[in-house]
Amino acid sequence: MNVLLIGLGRWGEKHLRVLDELGLSVWAADVSPERRAMATKSGLDPARVVSDFTSVLDNVDAVDIVTPADTHLDLARRCLEAGKVCFVEKPLTLTVGEARQLVEVVEQTGGALQVGHIFRFHPVSDVLRRCLAEDRIGGVRYLTGRFAGFKRPRVDVGVTQTDAIHYFDLFAHLLGRTPTAVTATLRDYLARGMDDLSFVTVEYGGVPAFVEAGYFVPGTHRDCVLVGDRGSLVADFGRSVVTVFDQEHRRVGGEWTAREGEPQEVKASGEEPLRRELREFVECVTGRRRPAVDVHDGLQALRVVEAAQRSSHLGRRVTLDEVP
Repeated sequence: MNVLLIGLGRWGEKHLRVLDELGLSVWAADVSPERRAMATKSGLDPARVVSDFTSVLDNVDAVDIVTPADTHLDLARRCLEAGKVCFVEKPLTLTVGEARQLVEVVEQTGGALQVGHIFRFHPVSDVLRRCLAEDRIGGVRYLTGRFAGFKRPRVDVGVTQTDAIHYFDLFAHLLGRTPTAVTATLRDYLARGMDDLSFVTVEYGGVPAFVEAGYFVPGTHRDCVLVGDRGSLVADFGRSVVTVFDQEHRRVGGEWTAREGEPQEVKASGEEPLRRELREFVECVTGRRRPAVDVHDGLQALRVVEAAQRSSHLGRRVTLDEVP
């Protein structure tokens, strides 16, 4: 299978490595001569590394797009119209309006597009899904997620759209529910015209989720908590560990008591998330089936982002009905 990788930046380099490990015949395109040189130094045939992706579209079966968000709509549209199955890193597009256009292109061409929401493919997420399926914590009351740490800000989109969005998609997937309303506080402390600190409450029906993202807190934090009526799941994506807490409040003799059992630590193991995600894409192409994370999932996550932006600007709760 021939795959064209468009974009050879920091994350594109990781895609290049994994595509090669999966045994695919890889082509690559980037406007930067330095990045193209990097690809050839890594072992890619120089004849397969180009500046203009359209010059090699006829040679490939699928396209992997790892470029800034403001290029996604144009690149994906042109590739879909050329009959290629596409993988697009999150966020799907820069805006909800662009995402809706891309949905129309997918439907009009009869093509397929997978969105890179990688948290769905993390071994920790597998453990969380299994624990929920086994009813380990009862009904979910609320969730929290944190994707934060001191790092260089992304230059094309704000932190809500690049980091908090991981949990917007993952929580919808875990709960099997669509988001219904958002209340948010976003800040632009670096005065770049985009948010660098984000506190977002997303309502999934009657279940609220509280998501923090930002570039300022020391360390690296990739964790979430699912609180149920009979226990809690505490997930650390960095350590690949889920701790199951057996705990419950009970009313005894007119008073509330707190029963707490021994916590159980579950080590999550499995394939590298990016490798698993791209292998799923390959199977989508070869099996001609619907992607696990399709264009509609990408649109839904962006609607939450836009609702958060509106909520912070207006200073009020925003329903998803207000974001078409």
